[in-house]
Amino acid sequence: MSREVEDNELADVAAVGAGNDYAVGNMIADALQQVGKKGVVTIEQGKSTENCLQIVKGMQFNRGYMSHYFATDRRKRIVEFHDCKLLLVDKIITNPKAMLKFLDNAVKEKLPIVIVAENVEQEALAPIIRNKLRGVLKAAVIKAPAFGELKSHYLDDIAVLTGGTVIRDDAGVTLENAGEEVLGSATKVVITKDSTLIVTDGSTQAAVDSRVSQLRNLVENTGEKSCRKTLNERISRLSGGIAILQVINI
Repeated sequence: MSREVEDNELADVAAVGAGNDYAVGNMIADALQQVGKKGVVTIEQGKSTENCLQIVKGMQFNRGYMSHYFATDRRKRIVEFHDCKLLLVDKIITNPKAMLKFLDNAVKEKLPIVIVAENVEQEALAPIIRNKLRGVLKAAVIKAPAFGELKSHYLDDIAVLTGGTVIRDDAGVTLENAGEEVLGSATKVVITKDSTLIVTDGSTQAAVDSRVSQLRNLVENTGEKSCRKTLNERISRLSGGIAILQVINI
């Protein structure tokens, strides 16, 4: 039999998970209370002499990199970028030349770039992997979360969060005619084979709040249970927040 953990029990449960370290347990409990149960708590190696908790804006979803060759840490098999750009594409990318100007600019600006697309075919993916392995380009490619219409909605949510614009042919925004202004920005992106975490600086909070308000209005005016569930999940992703816990010894 299982039951939901009460708020006053969070510290004890978290401490057990942290090897009976009650200082860390208390910080995890504090983090969960601040970001909510739908928020994200990440634990990483601390860089100072004390444990530190930081609450940031961001989103996590269940899509990972399209190739393990994108990993920046081969041992952990993760991609970790700081101060990077995001190219959001609501279509299947088949032509490698279509992304060339964005990739060239990433090299010139010495900024990592994350491409989030419906899919990227092997012919278009191979040059990105090749240039990454050569050390010329810092890049990663992931599939957009979900499918169909919901996939498009998720891409729009990511665009609002990162300050970008979704490449969408039927809206007149194409890879060929779009410029650098369509790129989103993130202070940190962490990608595993199964998930992606995007952290931002909070500068888009007004747009995020407006988006969340729109979604809540849709929930109130939607009778279909599955649709309400999906809308609430999107609200949670946009408004949950991310807690970054830096621990001295992990």
